[in-house]
Amino acid sequence: MAQRRKIIIDTDPGQDDAVAILLALASPELEILGIATVAGNVPLALTEKNARKICELAGRPDVPVYAGAVRPMVNDLVTAEHVHGKTGLDGPDLPDPRMPLQAKHAVDWIIETLMAHEAGEVTLCTLGPLTNIALALVREPAIASRVREIVMMGGGFFEGGNVTPAAEFNIYVDPHAADVVFRSGIPIVMMPLDVTHKALTTSARIAAFRNLGTHVGSATAEMLEFFERFDEEKYGSDGGPLHDPCVIAYLLQPELFSGRLCNVSIETASELTLGMTVIDWWRVTDRPANAHVMRDIDHEGFFRLLVERLGRL
Repeated sequence: MAQRRKIIIDTDPGQDDAVAILLALASPELEILGIATVAGNVPLALTEKNARKICELAGRPDVPVYAGAVRPMVNDLVTAEHVHGKTGLDGPDLPDPRMPLQAKHAVDWIIETLMAHEAGEVTLCTLGPLTNIALALVREPAIASRVREIVMMGGGFFEGGNVTPAAEFNIYVDPHAADVVFRSGIPIVMMPLDVTHKALTTSARIAAFRNLGTHVGSATAEMLEFFERFDEEKYGSDGGPLHDPCVIAYLLQPELFSGRLCNVSIETASELTLGMTVIDWWRVTDRPANAHVMRDIDHEGFFRLLVERLGRL
């Protein structure tokens, strides 16, 4: 087999984060060096526990999980229990994890891991607010030149925002961190709401997970049924958008996505548009391109990949 791609997953699970982690664990092309957790969808005490629950659900207690930033760099923490439920993983009944949380702080671990690998070897997959990555960049700027790329879920442009009219949740929670990351010079692939809102968990797609007849398949179906109810009500859609797995799917099958290289700047000052990802899609400024912004997805192919891979667990 070709060389496995080394990744760090930075996450705030979340049902859609959970599906992204399961997809990565089910994919032999990827070598997960570890999972860093951050406060976001729910507070840190729950996100680190949820990440371990998912590893155990997949039968992978060997994957180290680290707890990182307990709050954003500047602002107070905003969470999303109204979407994800009080545990962050409402839906299935998953037992408390037996695998330990690693003692090291996630930011220290991210820095050490990137410095220990050759430049261009490790990809960062960010599924939540970018607090850990920004703190690592502030503490050790040398890591910027070592990251192969950041593939991230966050932002929105043509779709607007999902937590304010202008801002998507992951960026809104810590816009200052996002600003640090987008100015870092690290190559970025961005999966905004413009893509993820085209990846809907229809009832037929949820049935396909349930029909796998496995513990992972049933738990995934239960998570998605809980998670989608909020978005179905909000958007009037059949199914909710499956945001975070787009990040992992891109590593496995980049041809599922299309977009363009352009400049993305983060609004950190305006009350009205705080956390907005200002995407220069039409190249009307001379700001240099800093992100490959995806806009379209082959959603049929995406769900085929998800069901096939999760069926292996």
